[in-house]
Amino acid sequence: MARRKQYDNRFKAQVAIEAIKNERTMAQIASDYEVHPNQVRQWKRQILEESPQLFANGHTQSHSVTHADD
Repeated sequence: MARRKQYDNRFKAQVAIEAIKNERTMAQIASDYEVHPNQVRQWKRQILEESPQLFANGHTQSHSVTHADD
């Protein structure tokens, strides 16, 4: 029995972000990354559903920005 191919999280995110851009079709993206178009759709949906949690209370770090005086 053949094993399923496993992809790392960075690869999934890269493919999903490419799909979110809507610059190319799912079929084009899938072909370039050698995955099934349904897989691209699934990863896109997953990142869109889970991205608000990145900004939930307790999950953000405070970053201060310093500006140089001109």
